[in-house]
Amino acid sequence: MTAMAHDRYVEEDILLEGFLALGVPEGFRAELIDGEIVVTPPPLGNHEKIIGLIVKQLLGEGAIDLDFSGNKGLITPGPDGVPDNRVIPDGTFAPADLDLFNDAPSWMPSDGVLLVLEVTSSRPEHDRLVKRRNYAQAEIPFYLLADRDKKTVTLFSDPEEGAYETVETADFGNRLALPKPLGFELDTSRFT
Repeated sequence: MTAMAHDRYVEEDILLEGFLALGVPEGFRAELIDGEIVVTPPPLGNHEKIIGLIVKQLLGEGAIDLDFSGNKGLITPGPDGVPDNRVIPDGTFAPADLDLFNDAPSWMPSDGVLLVLEVTSSRPEHDRLVKRRNYAQAEIPFYLLADRDKKTVTLFSDPEEGAYETVETADFGNRLALPKPLGFELDTSRFT
């Protein structure tokens, strides 16, 4: 290992240690994304309402039995493939038969996760770009983004080489077809 590579890994280790020891005020969330510590305040507006409406539909109408975890810490690959990102989706879904969340640590690998859900809040650019790329790098099959500013819901699917190949969007008030194994139309009529 070259001295430059060694210094970079030492710096990454220090950043990770600092992140994991970070004391975050109650209600705030801290994430480590692409070498940046991102602290998010508690959400405003209908953020939680939209999450609840989506969760209810995914658990009740889908063609697959899913388990749900809210605000589950996931370890995902960084830009260079090193598993050093720590992200907290608004919702994480996995096939129920995997029993993925039972006895899971605070930060768990994203292996087996079927879908992650984000509803935009104070830093929408992170949800639109940075987290989307991060979830694709982790090869999570589906990323569902409810964008409160744009009033759209988008399903990103078919991750390939760090990007989602398929993108389907619907305006709030319309339905968004979710392909199998989800297999139903997401109703967004109450998102506004």
